[in-house]
Amino acid sequence: MAKITKTAVDKALRDTVFGEIFNVDWDSSNYVKINDRQYGVLLTDLNGEQRYVRIGAIVAELRQDMTAEELMQSEIDAYQQKQTDKAEKAKAKAEKIAKDKAKREAEAKAKGE
Repeated sequence: MAKITKTAVDKALRDTVFGEIFNVDWDSSNYVKINDRQYGVLLTDLNGEQRYVRIGAIVAELRQDMTAEELMQSEIDAYQQKQTDKAEKAKAKAEKIAKDKAKREAEAKAKGE
């Protein structure tokens, strides 16, 4: 059997994804096909401004070193680790701010005596 080109394979995968998204019970008539990779919709944001939102389907490259499932899991794990790191950094920053504030208040109180 002839090998199907990457372009044709990726297009078929994107068509499947977009077909599943747009065949649900919500109004998809506002979504316009931009190209084979993207759909777009005009929405009003919370500030009352009209915004253009794109939905894109990216097909990951085949890997020799991992399966598609392993690649997906590695991306999930990397995202979750980044979120954990970000939360820890924010917590450390908040603790430093509180510590610095307490130090400044103590110094101001000492000067005032």
